[in-house]
Amino acid sequence: MSLNLSGVFPPIPTSFDADGKLLLDKMKSNIEKWNTTPIHGYVVLGSNGEYVMLNEAEKCEVWETARAAIPREKLFFAGAGAESTQATRALVQHAARIGADAVMIVTPHYYKPQMNSAALVNHFRVIADASTLPVLIYNIPAYAGIDMDAATIIQLAEHPNIVGVKDSSGNVNKFAEVIRAVRPDFAVLAGSGGYFYPALCVGAVGVVAALANVAPRACVEIFEAFHAGNHARAKELQLEFIALNAAVTSRWSVPGLKAALDLLDDYYGGPPRLPLRALGDEERKALRKIMQDAGVL
Repeated sequence: MSLNLSGVFPPIPTSFDADGKLLLDKMKSNIEKWNTTPIHGYVVLGSNGEYVMLNEAEKCEVWETARAAIPREKLFFAGAGAESTQATRALVQHAARIGADAVMIVTPHYYKPQMNSAALVNHFRVIADASTLPVLIYNIPAYAGIDMDAATIIQLAEHPNIVGVKDSSGNVNKFAEVIRAVRPDFAVLAGSGGYFYPALCVGAVGVVAALANVAPRACVEIFEAFHAGNHARAKELQLEFIALNAAVTSRWSVPGLKAALDLLDDYYGGPPRLPLRALGDEERKALRKIMQDAGVL
């Protein structure tokens, strides 16, 4: 299956109430609002979706809700990674039944010393062999503690059903090394809005960014300015959103993203699931100032 993986894809948060219960209606409402922006699709149950906090039945509920709300012209990536290859394959099968367009598979990481290149290559190849959906590798060293090197990604790109990588390492030099070596239709997606423009400059085709949840139009404008050859505007926007991107990623992570959505009109952020804790009043005040400075409030 051939997919155009170019564009801006927010990894949307999962909505909970104060007791940690799923609020699927709030998530659906958020998606309906994002649908009015020019984003190109969604990642559902990535790190920002708190996928590690959900059981398998809940993951399926979230995917079903998303599938019903996401129009067919926007891509739907299902975050279907798990620690075991067997569990991952089961999730991938669920995602296919629900109607996702592709699956995004995070590196298994609990048995970190054993997760060498050979183990990871075998894991992803077994999944890709069994999957009826295209597979996107998800490299997130800040959370997984594993950073797939260029050689491993290049080796995996030889598999016809592994269509790309979302790399959140921020190593643009590695992006370039991968892009130079892989087949032309293997997609490299930047894993954060903080280096979206530099990634595009070396050949990345898009971004999966928490920032795209709170500033979707700005992220798309960076993408469109770059492709129009307006590098000055793309650079200007990239610099304008450095602080806000950090606020919803490295500084406050998922609690920061959810608090930012609560500060926007009509969106629902809500609390994260424990053990993650919501931002305090002083943090929210600082976040509001960052959002105002970025022009999203």
